[in-house]
Amino acid sequence: MSQVISTFIKQEASSNVLSNIVTLHNGITRNNTYVELAGEHAESHLYGMALTDKTQQVDNFTFIDHAKPNCTSTELFKYVLDDRSSGAFRGRILVRKDAQKTMAYQSNKNICMTPNAKMYTKPQLEIYADDVKCSHGATVGQLDESQVFYLRSRGIPESEALLLMMFAFTNEVIENIRLEPLKERIKELVEKRFRGELSKCVGCAICKK
Repeated sequence: MSQVISTFIKQEASSNVLSNIVTLHNGITRNNTYVELAGEHAESHLYGMALTDKTQQVDNFTFIDHAKPNCTSTELFKYVLDDRSSGAFRGRILVRKDAQKTMAYQSNKNICMTPNAKMYTKPQLEIYADDVKCSHGATVGQLDESQVFYLRSRGIPESEALLLMMFAFTNEVIENIRLEPLKERIKELVEKRFRGELSKCVGCAICKK
C-alpha cells in the first residue's frame, strides 16, 4: 500500500503548534509537512518517528519557513529500520532576512538493524538573517553492542534487550505527545510493532512477500 500525506500549517502571532508524525507500518509512505511562522513569537514543534521492516519505505519531508522575527522551531525525527527497508528524511529550515531572533533546532537520528537497511538524510538550513540561533544534524548507526551485552549479563534475553533499547530510542518522540491517552496508545502499538505483532496489515501487497 502507498500513502502520501501533506500537512500545511500557518501560524500567527504567539501561536503554539505541536505535530506528531508517526509511521508504524505501511508499504511506501511519504509525509510532507509545511509550516509557516507568519507572526512574531510563534512556536512550532515537529516530532516524528518511523518503524520499518521487510522492503518498506518511509520518506519524511519538512519545510519550516521562519517569516517573522522572534519565532522558535524544534524538529526531531527518529527511524528504526530493519531487514531491507529504507528511510529518507529531508528537512529544510528557511530563515528570512527579517526573521531576526529566530531559534531553530533540527535533528534526525536513525538506527539500522541490519546491513541491508538504508537511510538517506539531508537536514538543511537556509539563513538570511544575522541574529539567530540555529543548529541541525543527523546520525545513522546501529545499536550499541556493549549496552546489549550489559543487559544480557543481567539475565535479560537478547530479544528483550534489543526491544528495550529500541523502545528507549523512540521514547523521546513518544514522550512529546501531549494527549495522555494517545501517548499510552502509541506506546502500546510501538511495543507490539517491535514484537512483530503488527507485522501484517489487510490488503497490503508488501506483507505477502
